Amino acid sequence: MIVALPRIQRRQIIWAAAAALAVAVALTWPQRAYETLHFVLQSFMDVALMIAIGLIISAWVAASGAATLTARWFKGRPVATILMGSGIGTVIPVCGVTVLPLTTGLLASGVPLAPIMAFWLSSPITGPTMLVATWALLGPGFAFGKLLAAFALGVFSGAVTALLARTQMVQNPLRARGIMTNGLCGTCMPMGLSFRIWRDPARMRAFGANLVSTTRTVVICLAFAFSAEFLLRDLLPSHVLATYIGADSPYAITLAVLVGAPMYLDGLAALPLVRGLLYLGMSPGAAMALLVSGGAVSIWGVMAVALVLRPATSALFVALAVSGSLVIGYVFQALWTLFS
Repeated sequence: MIVALPRIQRRQIIWAAAAALAVAVALTWPQRAYETLHFVLQSFMDVALMIAIGLIISAWVAASGAATLTARWFKGRPVATILMGSGIGTVIPVCGVTVLPLTTGLLASGVPLAPIMAFWLSSPITGPTMLVATWALLGPGFAFGKLLAAFALGVFSGAVTALLARTQMVQNPLRARGIMTNGLCGTCMPMGLSFRIWRDPARMRAFGANLVSTTRTVVICLAFAFSAEFLLRDLLPSHVLATYIGADSPYAITLAVLVGAPMYLDGLAALPLVRGLLYLGMSPGAAMALLVSGGAVSIWGVMAVALVLRPATSALFVALAVSGSLVIGYVFQALWTLFS
C-alpha cells in the first residue's frame, strides 16, 4: 500500500536527503568540497549587488499590484494587445503560481487567446531580477538579448495564434472541466494598485514577504547552480562538449532547444550553468536558445498547461515555444557573429 505524503513532508525529506548527500560528498572529497564552496561564495560576492537591486524591484512591483492591471490592458485590437501582452510579460515579474491561474482566468472571462499566448510565453523568460542576474553572470549582450528574445517570442506566438483565430483550438482553448477560475492568485500580490507602498502597512508586509521568499529561492537556486557550474568546468572535458554545442557545430542550436525544452530550467539556476557551458565552448546562439526554451516550456509546465487547455491548444503552446526558441537562437548567433 502506497501512502501519499503531504507536500511539506515530501519537501522536508528531499531537503534532508540533499543535505545528507552534501555531507557525504564533503567527507569523501574534502578538497573538492572546499574548492566548490569557495567558488560558490566568490560567485555570490560578484553578483550580490545587482541581484539585490533586482530582488527589491521585483518585490515592489508585486506589492504595488502593478501586475493586476494586466487583465484590463489585454482587451482591444489584436495587434495592439499582442504587443502589449508581450511587453507586459517581458517586464513584469510574475511568479510561477500566478501565471496559470491568471491566464486561465483571463481566457475564461473571454479575453482572446492571442494576447494571452503572447504574455504566457514571454513572462517566464525574464524580468527585473532576471535582467540584472543575466547581466551580472553573462554580460549585457545576453541580458538585453534575452529581454528582446522574450518580447520577440511573445509577438511571434501571439501573431501565429491570431492567424489561427478561426480554428477550434484557438476559439475554444479551455477544457470543459477542471478550469481554474479562482482569480489572480491573491496570495502573491495585494489587490488594487498603489505605487507608494510605504503608506500601506499591508503592502509593506507583502513587500517584505515577497522579498524574503524570493531571496530564499534565489539563494538556494544559485547555490546549487554555482556548484554545478564549478563541477561542470572541473569534470567535463571541454573538447567533448564543444563537439556537439560548439560554435562550429551545425546542430548546436537545435540540440540546445531539444535539451532545454523538456528540462525544467529555472531562469536563475540556468545562468551559471550556461556560463559554464559557454566557458566549455558552447556557441552564443545555442546558449540563448537553451535559456529561452528552458524558461518558456518544460515537462512540468506542459503538464500544468495540459490540465486547463485542450490537447490541440496545448500542442500549439509547445510548438510555438520550441519553434520560437529555434528562430531566436539562430538570429542571436547571426547577430553575435556580426557584431563581435
